[in-house]
Amino acid sequence: MNMKQLGLAALMAVSAHAAPDPNFHIYLAFGQSNMEGQGDIGSQDKSVDERFQLLWSADAGSCNQGASKGKWIKAVPPLAHCQGAKLGPADYFGRTMVEKTDPQIKVGIIVVAVAGCSIDLFDKDGYANYARSQQSWMTQRINTYGGNPYGRMIEMAKKAQEEGVIKGIIFHQGETDAGNGQWPSKVKKVYDNIIKDLGLGNDIPFLAGEVLRSGVSSGANNNIAKLPQQSSNFYVVSSEGFNQALGDGQNVHFTSQEYRDFGKRYAEKMIEVLGDKLNPVASTVSSSSETPESSASVSSSSTLPGSSEVAKSSSSRRHRSSSSSVVGPESSTDAIDIVTGVSSHIGKAVFESGRVSVPVKVNGTKVVAKVYSMLGKEVVDFSNSYGNGVLGFSAAGLSQGYYMLSVQVGSEHSVQKVLVK
Repeated sequence: MNMKQLGLAALMAVSAHAAPDPNFHIYLAFGQSNMEGQGDIGSQDKSVDERFQLLWSADAGSCNQGASKGKWIKAVPPLAHCQGAKLGPADYFGRTMVEKTDPQIKVGIIVVAVAGCSIDLFDKDGYANYARSQQSWMTQRINTYGGNPYGRMIEMAKKAQEEGVIKGIIFHQGETDAGNGQWPSKVKKVYDNIIKDLGLGNDIPFLAGEVLRSGVSSGANNNIAKLPQQSSNFYVVSSEGFNQALGDGQNVHFTSQEYRDFGKRYAEKMIEVLGDKLNPVASTVSSSSETPESSASVSSSSTLPGSSEVAKSSSSRRHRSSSSSVVGPESSTDAIDIVTGVSSHIGKAVFESGRVSVPVKVNGTKVVAKVYSMLGKEVVDFSNSYGNGVLGFSAAGLSQGYYMLSVQVGSEHSVQKVLVK
């Protein structure tokens, strides 16, 4: 086996071991009571495709069979918590994403929502002051997320990144802040914090739903309409035609059927925005220029997170293929050494300030240094970059995510996994 074949084999070994499944698409959903869901749960809502999974975020899960914090379960409502949450838009968002995407795609959702809350509850810097001033019924719901709903959402999202790829965010909030002209910029701040805290790319769509166009909170739609001015990643999902209301006396909440239809609208917009990014990733790594024995393939597990097969053995995750652009929980300088790893001539690869560097001792020996995507495609050759004791290259042209670095100095060879942010 030549060095390129050895490098690809090592690449497959590490990618099969730990990387997330690129065909498991994760969505975050947060907001106030309409995102909690206030619609009655009917018999039709209890039948859910196994491909639609929920990562339970609340502390208590007695209302949802099998639910416990941080556990993947089938996405049967309620999805938010057990303090009065019912059917909401996230339910039929996920069902529609499953229905309208390739059968290889699995969909996961994380829902964090607190009735009556201001956007200030999701401000990572100011949430505590806001929470302390609320009435006991809201405090109870805040406490089901450990007293910090934003923090809990990030905690669960990082856990989800171990399994899949975060593709987008859906949001329904603003009724409480209908008269606050600073609300759009506050929403942008929360979005920016999510992107930073999860190490996500600069293209994560954020879909905000309108409130009912009649009722005490209808003015919130003026703020919601301004969200696309905050970011090209912000989109508004229309509530046009939803006017039945739940009968709460203030026309704040949608009916069960309107929640179902609203969820479909969120999904249709997400599908429109993501386009080809929803296509499944092939589970085979190969090169047409290589012989069959130099190619490698890893079977893609059809086991869903949270299923009994996964529960039986954590090793089941080590047999998935992956080529994810998601940034996982590792730090920006993490590199996993494979094959010979670091040695007397090759040091640990690091990503810092937009550049990947590998300390080496060349001493006149031949150097071959290349970067591969997680599907085994060569994307950078930095063999001739040596200077001041390091090999390196700018990551400006690479998408965020994991890459494999194959570095050969003389007879020594190291393959390392590095995270580009």
